[in-house]
This record gives sequence, structure tokens and C-alpha cells, in this order.
Amino acid sequence: MMSGFQIGRVILAVVFVVAGVLHFVLTPVYVRIVPGYLPSPVLLVHISGICEVLGGIGLLVPRVSRVAAWGLVALLVAVFPANVTMVLDTGRFPGIPLWAAWVRLPLQLPLIWWAWIYTRA
Repeated sequence: MMSGFQIGRVILAVVFVVAGVLHFVLTPVYVRIVPGYLPSPVLLVHISGICEVLGGIGLLVPRVSRVAAWGLVALLVAVFPANVTMVLDTGRFPGIPLWAAWVRLPLQLPLIWWAWIYTRA
């Protein structure tokens, strides 16, 4: 029987794999949130999608799970400017209410914490 810790790992892995796949299914949506000062938005979206898929899978592989968790923590920090872009440039996101963009910012912290938990085990 799996512990709550193990169930959390599986759920987090699924979240990242699904999110990573969405980077390829919904590429134009993700490209819009790439900050304008960064080059090659499509490439960055695809790289981050690959990192999410690999990180999610890596969480489930004991030999690399700690490294995968650290990679996901780093990825969540690296993509934080995209969330800030959604708040600062709301005109680029007419379908997303400003309050939702603001709520998204602090939600990164629990995700970072959740991934960080698995850097230790």
C-alpha cells in the first residue's frame, strides 16, 4: 500500500507530465506568456514542456527522483517571470481575468514546496 508521501509523488508527477504535454498541444497559448525580452518563445515553450515531462517521469524513478525534483524546483523558479508577465500585460490575455493572473503568482510557492519535498527523499 502506498503512503501519502508516495501518492503525493505520483500526483505531482502526473501534474508535470500533463502540463508538459500541454506545452506541445497548446503551444500558442504558452508562447503568449513568454516574456517579450526572451528569445525564441516557441523553443522555450518546447524546452520547458520537455523538462516538465522528464521531471515528472523522473520523480517516479528512484535512481533519479531527487535530481528530478531539484530540476522541477528550478523550472518553477525559471518560469515565474511568465506568471508575472500575465499580471503586467493583461492585454495579451483577454480571456484571463486579472484576479486569476494575480492568484496564479502565489500558487507557484506551494508547487515549489511540493517539488522540494521530494528533493529530500
